[in-house]
Amino acid sequence: MKLFTAYVEWDPETQLYVGLVPGIPGAHTQAATLDELQLNLKEVLELCLEEYPLPPEELPRFVGLQQIEVNA
Repeated sequence: MKLFTAYVEWDPETQLYVGLVPGIPGAHTQAATLDELQLNLKEVLELCLEEYPLPPEELPRFVGLQQIEVNA
């Protein structure tokens, strides 16, 4: 079993939560609730890893998040 970190944000335009797993191509989805999003992310992640198996040493490793301030 391997633990992955997902990035989750709220999309005000669609009124949905959007989640993605960095470093895993195609591992992204959306849902109306956070519980549904977690289930969707698990399913899509399993499908992505089945389609594109990676050796353990090549799996992405979560490092952290940074906030960047810009003049906009």
